[in-house]
Amino acid sequence: MVVVIPTNKSVEAFEGLHLYHGDISNCSMRVRMTLIEKGLPWTSHHLDLKKKENISDDYFGINPNGLVPTLVDNGVVHIESNDIIDYLDETYDGPSLRPKDPDREAEMLEWLKLAGSIHVPAVKPYVYATRIAKKVKKTEEEEAKYNALQQNNELKAFHAKHAQGKAFSDDDVTKAIGILEECFTKLDTTLVSRTWVMGEEFSLADISWIPLHHVLIGCDFPFDQYPNIQRWAAAFHAKPSFQEGVLKWCPDFSKV
Repeated sequence: MVVVIPTNKSVEAFEGLHLYHGDISNCSMRVRMTLIEKGLPWTSHHLDLKKKENISDDYFGINPNGLVPTLVDNGVVHIESNDIIDYLDETYDGPSLRPKDPDREAEMLEWLKLAGSIHVPAVKPYVYATRIAKKVKKTEEEEAKYNALQQNNELKAFHAKHAQGKAFSDDDVTKAIGILEECFTKLDTTLVSRTWVMGEEFSLADISWIPLHHVLIGCDFPFDQYPNIQRWAAAFHAKPSFQEGVLKWCPDFSKV
């Protein structure tokens, strides 16, 4: 669980669950889906990432990385989407989204960890290079503002690669594709004899990976080579949490 002490103290007065999120953010999609699956009421604070609404003193005062999502639970600030969805499932009543068996729960948490670990080295480079970089290009003033606020060196280095019209290199994209192919091959193999990632019950493991599929398919990642993932995708498209937590906000990532 990642809890931060905000410098923007206004959020410490919040009652209930408040979510700062972006419509096109795959990480935000995870949390929206989890809130819906758990049947939890929440207050929406939507930030338009294409308008760089997250690059502000106020928001960096809530989330020091300037990323979405951020969950504020009765004044306590939680960041990192996979930690947030695990926290929500552990903390709140409603349908459980984890296996009861400790060993299988540990396996589920490894799927969350893997999804988080490939975000900056693979998912973001592929998505930015193929679809989003031009949509979120910063002005010189916005670049200066971001660099002044951002203290995370990994994120600074990532955004420097597409600053001021620069493009990700072929090597960056090739490395990203290699990581994604390895991970989705593992997921496809896991789904050979399973309806969902952990078996016959929908879990946080599915919620962690569904948004990656949605965003990457919108960036023309070739999922046709993964038949079990295609079957899994057909199943989750029917779920209300996907329709309300993902499609309602971002119906087609290819049109972002």
